[in-house]
Amino acid sequence: MAEGRTARAPDGPARRPRRVFGVGDEPDPRFTLANERTVLAWVRTALAFVVAGLAAAVADDVVDTGHLLRAVAVVSVTVAAWLSVTALLRWARAERAMRLQQPLPAPSGLAVVVLGVLALSVLALLALL
Repeated sequence: MAEGRTARAPDGPARRPRRVFGVGDEPDPRFTLANERTVLAWVRTALAFVVAGLAAAVADDVVDTGHLLRAVAVVSVTVAAWLSVTALLRWARAERAMRLQQPLPAPSGLAVVVLGVLALSVLALLALL
């Protein structure tokens, strides 16, 4: 399919986002589905960060640790928000690359997730001491 043409589902409207689906050729469905499973795993991880943040916020109301648990809550929810946006962007970049038969992009969000987990670990350790 040419660069400017829009991919259409059989007998249906154009698929969106057009920036992703409007270029290249349809990849092997196994790769597209694997890409979707990956984004869902990142979203599940983001939800786990949200739950951890809410738990820390509730615990902060019960246990007096200064502002440590509040910091854990803020970092957790911030990492969750960032991770969910990054998951969607990563899905779009990978899907577009597959459609254009280009190399897959490097995982840009991994370093921030690792740093977020490290920060949470340090804050949790300080709260326990």
